[in-house]
Amino acid sequence: MDIHDCSNCINKSTAAKELDEDVLKVMSKNKVEVSFKKGDIIFKQDSYSTNIVYLKAGLVKIHMQGPCREKILRIVKAPSYLGIPTTIGDKINHYSATALENTKVCFIDVNEFKKLIYGNGKFAYEIIMELCRNELIDDLRCVNQAQKQIPGRVAESLLNFSRQIYNSNKFILPLSRSELGDMVGTSRESICRILIDFSNEKIIDIKAKEVSILNIEKLEQICKKG
Repeated sequence: MDIHDCSNCINKSTAAKELDEDVLKVMSKNKVEVSFKKGDIIFKQDSYSTNIVYLKAGLVKIHMQGPCREKILRIVKAPSYLGIPTTIGDKINHYSATALENTKVCFIDVNEFKKLIYGNGKFAYEIIMELCRNELIDDLRCVNQAQKQIPGRVAESLLNFSRQIYNSNKFILPLSRSELGDMVGTSRESICRILIDFSNEKIIDIKAKEVSILNIEKLEQICKKG
């Protein structure tokens, strides 16, 4: 746990870049930076929330426990805010956030965060833009999950890791087979079978968690056709 001066932070959000130095110094006094290791829970579903979480560095999964099983809602890469809708809207966390790698976050007092929104139009605008982008991504993911077959969902997930998270056709899969199943809505066994099929067809090469996309055009076709 540590406190740093926000005005000197090299990982400022797009919104925070719109704040002047005096405001950033006030923010510094009302936030705490915390480091988490892989597997650590950053905040837990159904717990009382008094902070907005800024993901400063690292990667996290946002997940919700449903009536029967857990569902991974999204994978979030730094920099990004976490928990704005659930904290401001209801004060109770409706989902959990867990670090997928060594991660740093800043916990910002929600009342101070509201003051920033009230008093800084450009800051508020950038926050709204991030929320809008996230909602559109979630809407698209919801449609794809409902209408694509499981191979299409897995292909889409691999492409998202490649393009949105790692910017490379070779990456370490941050989820276990069971977690990937929780994200696309299927069983661990189905995930294993599909990954083996993709490997046998020379679409990907996979060794443990190391994935190399060998035929991105074919993977895109599977993703599109579902």
